[in-house]
Amino acid sequence: VQLQASGGGLVQAGGSLRLSCAATGIYFNLYRMGWYRQAPGKQRELIATCTSDNTTNYADSVKGRFTISRDNAKESVHLQMRSLKPEDTAVYYCHVVTHSLINYWGQGTQVTVSS
Repeated sequence: VQLQASGGGLVQAGGSLRLSCAATGIYFNLYRMGWYRQAPGKQRELIATCTSDNTTNYADSVKGRFTISRDNAKESVHLQMRSLKPEDTAVYYCHVVTHSLINYWGQGTQVTVSS
């Protein structure tokens, strides 16, 4: 199983970025996909999930600004981030846990929001 994340970068506050994560080696359509982030000195936190039937959930910190979506045909999940704030600066990880309860993580992509 591989999760390949991309799309991070440096953006000014108020700007937008779109993260993508391509999955290989799993039956993508079966699983809930998620995005986590980890800021320096902080624990990794779950910020958005999208189930196989496109039910989404968000952490309060990103609700209304971030949108998670998936493309089952392309086995990919995306995170559209708008109205970015300096406190959104973190390494962002895509994630899946299989029915065997094995966790897989992408390699992480850095998002830096300047004030």
